[in-house]
Amino acid sequence: MLVDQAIASNRAGAPAGRTSSGAEASGSVHPRWIKSPAWDLVWILNGLWLAPLVLLLARGHDDVRASPVDGLFFALAVPLWFGHRVASAWLAYATPAYRPLLAKQRLRFVVAPLAIVVACFAVLLAPENVLPMPLTERVVWLAVLNYLLVSYHFAAQHFGLLSLYRARSGRASEATTRRLDRWFALVVGGGFIMVAEALTGSIAFQERWLDPLLGAVGADLFARTLHDGGIVLVVILTALMLGVELRSQRPSLPRVAYVLNVAAMVLFSFLARDPFLFIVLWSVQHWSTAMGLASLAASGASHEPATRWQRLLAPINRRGWAVLLVLAAASALLLPLLEVEAVTDEYVYADRIFGEAAWWLRSSPFVPALLALGFATGFIHYVLDRAVFRFSSPDVRQAARGLLR
Repeated sequence: MLVDQAIASNRAGAPAGRTSSGAEASGSVHPRWIKSPAWDLVWILNGLWLAPLVLLLARGHDDVRASPVDGLFFALAVPLWFGHRVASAWLAYATPAYRPLLAKQRLRFVVAPLAIVVACFAVLLAPENVLPMPLTERVVWLAVLNYLLVSYHFAAQHFGLLSLYRARSGRASEATTRRLDRWFALVVGGGFIMVAEALTGSIAFQERWLDPLLGAVGADLFARTLHDGGIVLVVILTALMLGVELRSQRPSLPRVAYVLNVAAMVLFSFLARDPFLFIVLWSVQHWSTAMGLASLAASGASHEPATRWQRLLAPINRRGWAVLLVLAAASALLLPLLEVEAVTDEYVYADRIFGEAAWWLRSSPFVPALLALGFATGFIHYVLDRAVFRFSSPDVRQAARGLLR
């Protein structure tokens, strides 16, 4: 998410920087936070307190899936998981501020999503005499593609948040810091996560595509070297980032907190005794950030609803909490449909709410279509996140003024 929010450090960063400086001049207490220290800690920086909480809940349990951690993840996943996936679509298609973009940027907002839907359904529903590949093989390679895209997607969100915090501290034009942000996000928040997941064997279908590539390189000695070396490098790179930040003319406490937030989660991926603990931390932080920012962008817009549909949704879009509530409800309703693509039967959550109806969906003739729907919504989510937060565009900056203020 927020693939191009990082461009706030260029043109879009300037308005945010001026807002921050103005707030400082007027004596505002928290001009550099996205909203407030408490809000940021709940929605953006929650890795800092979720990490010790997860460790506490897992303490004394040999199987963390049978510990209170599973209950915590269930309580957070139901409202956040697929709510975050449709958050950018809500901004694009259900808020009046983004409505002009549908006409001006049709390739991003209309053509690309439709093309993704057609491609996913064609790949998974085409008969084998048209596409000579078993359905299971098609699913594997779509899952591999999705893993690579989602890894970049997570890293790009970290870059975007670092850039947004930098812009709010009045340092939008610092090109060197921007490059450091990008490399820290991609290397630490992206590359090292992939290394840690490969070492724990938690990458989707890893045995089908990654393990053969590693070959003899995956020997125990090399794996241990990667593990220990990864931890050392993450600590060093984090210390360098913090050093640069603290030596700057306008050091930002939120940026320091976000760097520590990312580093804590990445170290968790190397050190956690069970990959599930890291998955809880990494996923919840990403989901909550997406939904929190979408609620601010929607509720802060000043465009008047022009159509009847927009007028019906206006009471929701004017209130950030109402946007969050709608996205959370959508997440719960989509759970039995989209979980078919996202997880195996061993870890499903939809059964706890929808019972046998969810189980029936996972074993019904509609499974190929549900897999196509899951992949399509995921890929569209990556595209629309880039589109709705592409702050290099003046039109996007206008639409998302509620987030930039």
